[in-house]
Amino acid sequence: MHPGESLTLLAPLSGPIVPIESVPDAVFADKIVGDGISIDPISQTLLAPCDATVTQLHAARHAITLSAAGGVEIMIHVGIDTVGLKGEGFTARVRQGDRVSAGQALLEFDADLLLRKAPSLLTQIVVLSGETSAIVERASGVARAGVSRLMTVSPRRAGGGAPRASSAGEAGASRPPPRATVGVTSALVVVPNPHGLHARPAAVLASEAKSFAADISVELAGRNANAKSVVALMNLGAGPGAELRIVGSGSEAARAVARLVELVRSGLGEDLSAASAARTPERAAAAAAAAAPSSSTPRAADDARHVHGVSASPGLAIGPICKIDPLAADVDEHATDTEAELARLQKALRHTRLELKQLVAASGKRVEQAQIFSAHLTMLDDPEMITRTEVAIVEGKSAAFAWREAVMASCRELARLSNPLLAARANDLRDVGGRALRHLVGGGEAQAAPAGSVVVAESLTPSEVVRLADQRVAGLVSVLGGTTSHAAILARSLGLPYLVGASASLLAVEAGAPAVLDAEGAVVLLRPTEAELDAYRGRLGARKALRERQEAAAGERAVTRDGVRVAVLANIASADDARKAVRLGAEGVGLLRTELMFFDRDAAPTEAEQTAAYQEIADALGERPLVVRTLDVGGDKPLSYMPLPAEDNPLLGIRGLRIGALHPALLRSQLRAILAARAPAGHRILLPMVASLEELREAKQVLEEERRRAGSPPVELGVMVEVPSVAVQADRFAAEVDFFSIGTNDLTQYTLAMDRTHPRLAGRQDALHPAVLRLIDTAVQAAKKRERHVGICGAVASDPEAVAVLVGLGVTELSVSVQAIPEVKARIRELDAARCREIARAALDLGTAAEVRALLAPGARPG
Repeated sequence: MHPGESLTLLAPLSGPIVPIESVPDAVFADKIVGDGISIDPISQTLLAPCDATVTQLHAARHAITLSAAGGVEIMIHVGIDTVGLKGEGFTARVRQGDRVSAGQALLEFDADLLLRKAPSLLTQIVVLSGETSAIVERASGVARAGVSRLMTVSPRRAGGGAPRASSAGEAGASRPPPRATVGVTSALVVVPNPHGLHARPAAVLASEAKSFAADISVELAGRNANAKSVVALMNLGAGPGAELRIVGSGSEAARAVARLVELVRSGLGEDLSAASAARTPERAAAAAAAAAPSSSTPRAADDARHVHGVSASPGLAIGPICKIDPLAADVDEHATDTEAELARLQKALRHTRLELKQLVAASGKRVEQAQIFSAHLTMLDDPEMITRTEVAIVEGKSAAFAWREAVMASCRELARLSNPLLAARANDLRDVGGRALRHLVGGGEAQAAPAGSVVVAESLTPSEVVRLADQRVAGLVSVLGGTTSHAAILARSLGLPYLVGASASLLAVEAGAPAVLDAEGAVVLLRPTEAELDAYRGRLGARKALRERQEAAAGERAVTRDGVRVAVLANIASADDARKAVRLGAEGVGLLRTELMFFDRDAAPTEAEQTAAYQEIADALGERPLVVRTLDVGGDKPLSYMPLPAEDNPLLGIRGLRIGALHPALLRSQLRAILAARAPAGHRILLPMVASLEELREAKQVLEEERRRAGSPPVELGVMVEVPSVAVQADRFAAEVDFFSIGTNDLTQYTLAMDRTHPRLAGRQDALHPAVLRLIDTAVQAAKKRERHVGICGAVASDPEAVAVLVGLGVTELSVSVQAIPEVKARIRELDAARCREIARAALDLGTAAEVRALLAPGARPG
C-alpha cells in the first residue's frame, strides 16, 4: 500500500461476521486494542488476510500479528480467553518472521476442543495501527475464507477529523504540545484512591490526558508532573487524600482540565468502596482485622506458599528464586549515526507496543491482568522517559544504552519514594523497559543465572535449558511449556528438575526469595521454614548418596537376582547425549530422535550435515549398538519449512512415516545419510508411526533401493509399536521386520483415546493401564515366536516403579532417558524375574492403572 492507497483484507475464516462492539469481552468491544471485526468461525484453518510479514506469533499460538504494506499492523485473535489453553488445540503453520501471501495458512485449531474449553470461538481481526490507518469499509453477512473482502483500511489524513491524539513513541511525539498564552488551573481535588496515585490510576489519567491538544501538568505541594507521563505522575508520590491541582494550556485546556478533575474525583477507574470503608479509624481497624490472617487457620498461609504445576523432569532443588533481569544486556555506549539510532528506538518501541497490545488482548476476561498490561503500555509511551532517551542519543549515545539509562533513572526515582506501593512499580517499569531493550539489542547476550538457583520464567527454549544447565542452576520452573516439549526432554536428559504449567503468580515473587522445587511432588514451596528446609535437605542428602551408589555400579550389567539380563540403553538427540550416556553406563542407544536436528532451522539439514551428526554419535558409542529413528514430525511437531496440508486432527494425519510419502526426497536423503555413517557395532533403522503393513512395505522398498545404490551392507529394520493396529497384528509385522521398539507414550494416548498433552486427562493417562499392558504383551509374545528382540523406549521404561511389570512381560531391552540409566539398572538388579512374571500376569487381569500401581507398591502381593 503506497501512501494514499487502501489495503483490502480478505476474511481469514469462514463464518458469520459479528461487529466487534458485540464481542463479549470489554478489551475488544471497547476497542482498547484497536478497531476491527469479529467472525464466528465455521472453518478451522486461519488464512492470511493479505500479503504480510509475521511479526509476532504468540507462544500459545492463539494470536498472530501481521505487518502489511503501508505500515498496517493486524492482529488476529482466535477465540475468547484461549491463551489459557497454552497452545492446546492450536497448530502453527508459519513462524515469526515469515513472509506470507494472502490466503496462506497461518495456523489451525481444533474447534471442538476450543468450544469445550473456551467461552467463545469468536475470532477478532483488529487493526493495531489505528494512529496512522483507519477502517473505511466493513463487510457484513457471512464470510468465506480467502474469498470475501472483510474490510478496507486506508491511511488517516493529516488534517481530517478531530485532532489526532499525541502518542509518545512516534516520531516527535515526545515533544510537548504547543502552549497557549492563557492557562487554566483547577481548584484543589482530593485523591480518593485507597492507595493513592499508583500505576493503574496514573495510567488512566495519563492516557486520558494524551487525548487532548493541551499541555497539562499535575501539581502537588509545590511540585508538578507532566500529566501525560505515568512515571512522572507516580513520582509525585500522591497518596490517598493528597490534594492536587491540574493545570493546562492550549486550545483544549479548559475541557481537558475539567475532564481530568472529574476522572480524579471518580477514582480513575478504581473501586472506591475500600476507601470509604477506611475513612474512620474504627472501620479501618475492622477492615484490617478482617484481612489479617488468623493464627488458627495456618492452612491459608501454607497454601499461599505453594505453587503447583506439572512435573516435566523429576528431582528436588533448594535455592533462591532467580528471575533474569530484563535490563541486563551488554550494549555499546556510543554511536555515531544519530538518525539511525533514533530510528532504531522508534522501531523497538513500535514492536514492544504491539507485543503489549497482544498481551492485553490475550488477557481475555482477566480484567486485572489486562489493566496491568495496559498500564505497561502507558509506561512505554512515557514522554519524559522517551525525551531523556532522545536527548542522550543526540549527545552521541547508542539507542540501547540511552534507553536503558533512562529507564534505570526512572526506576531509581520510583524506588526512592516513601509510598511502598509506588516504589514497587519500579519492577513494572523494569519489565517494560526490558521488553523494549530486547528489541533494541536483537536478543543480546542472555544474563547468567547464579549456580544453585531456581530459575523462574514465563517459558524456556531448549537452548535456554542447555545454557542454564551449564551455569549449574538447581532447577527450572516455567508458566508455559509441556512435559513432551523439547525443553522438557533436554531437562530430563540433563538431570535438571523442571516444573511446567506453574501459575503466573510465581513471576511476581521477588528475586532471591528462598524456595524449594519438588518436581516429583509437582510443587514449588516458597519461603520454607527451617524445619521444612531440614526435611528437604535430608531428602536431598539421601538422594545424592543413593545416586552416587547407583552411578558407581552403572558400568555393570543389569541382571536380575535369578540371572535374567535386561539391556539398558539410552534415548538421545545428540553426540553430547551419547557421550554422557556412555559415562552413565548405557549399553547403547535404543532411540536416536533425529527430528531434533531438523527444528529451529530455515531449511532441512543437508545430507552431509546429517551424516556428520550420525557419525559423531556412532564414534561416541564405540562398539555399542545404535538405533536411528527416521524423521518423526507432523501432528504436534510441525516444521516451518515443510508445509503440510490442513487437517482436522493432525495427530491422526500426516505424521511420522507418512511424511515420507508426502516428501519422499526428504526420507530418501535421510536414509542415505544414515547408511553413509559407519557404526562399529552396526546400526539399526527404526520407522515411526507405522499403522499398516502397506506403509511398512513401501518404506522397506525405499530403504532397499537406497541401500543398493550406496552399496551398503544389509541393515536391521524395525518399527515403533505405538499404534494399536501394529500391536494387534504384531505377528504379521514380526514376520517382516528385525525388531520392535514399543513407544508407550503414543500407544497409551491412542489406546485410551486421550491426548497426552490434555491437562485434564494427564492424570488418567498411564502406560500401566491393563489395556496398554495387554497390547505390550501381545507384541512381546509375537516377537518371541519369530525370535525378534523387542524393547521399550517410551517414558514408562524410565519409571523405576514400572520396571518390574515390564520385565515380567518379557521385555529384555529398556531404552531410557540418559539420567535414568543408573537408577533403572539398579532397580533391575533388585528384582527376581520369576516374581516379576507373577506380577505381570496379575496386572493383565486387573481393571485399572491405579490397581496396577497398587500391585507394584512395596509389600503388595499379586492376588
